[in-house]
Amino acid sequence: MIEFRNVSMAYPNGTLALRNINLRIEDGEFVFIIGPSGAGKTTLTRLLMREEKVSEGHLTVNGFRLEKIRNRRIPKLRRTLGVVFQDFKLFDKKTAYENVAFTLRVVEEMPRVIRKRVPFFLNVVGLTDKGSSFPSELSGGEQQMLAIGRALMGSPTLLMLDEPSMGLAPLLVEQIFDIIKELNESGVTVLLVEQNARMALSIANRGYVLETGRIVASATAEELLHDAAVRRAYLGG
Repeated sequence: MIEFRNVSMAYPNGTLALRNINLRIEDGEFVFIIGPSGAGKTTLTRLLMREEKVSEGHLTVNGFRLEKIRNRRIPKLRRTLGVVFQDFKLFDKKTAYENVAFTLRVVEEMPRVIRKRVPFFLNVVGLTDKGSSFPSELSGGEQQMLAIGRALMGSPTLLMLDEPSMGLAPLLVEQIFDIIKELNESGVTVLLVEQNARMALSIANRGYVLETGRIVASATAEELLHDAAVRRAYLGG
């Protein structure tokens, strides 16, 4: 479960990135956050990972109070999260197999478990025959699939995706969102941060619209799809 209560976040230079954010995501939900570039979406995900610290308010993620969490407990928090970044953050000098296995090697999982789970997750994301390929040998869509596979290796209770459709062809975007939807149906909580509002609205349960660091709308996906202001701003009419 995620809960923001009156959360604000300011950077050291004084820039106020988020202002009085209130939102709640229950276990098993599929929630999206849409908004223009610079709205504060990436800052919000960095707070959830505790890469940035709340300036004001209270933030709870999977039972951890992030405004007061001790540094030694941050790795434990992050093991409950699967995160797919805009730039994938793949290891260039590791194969697809090694990239996916990395999550389990960090927590010193037994080799026999790694040998069993890596092929399974490569298959989940459609990369069974790409295990020996390096990221530079994969297409943009394949790199995104690989990043999702790696995020799943630790069996996270929450999967966060930051702009997973950015720069990809529509067919690849559909494939990626099909996988995300299946994961949610299997019980994984999904937080999707997207500019592709049409796709987000078509598959998520509920959403928030973030603009200039503030939540300006929140409702079910169906309600937002028929909201005139949301349609004008994000769907072109």
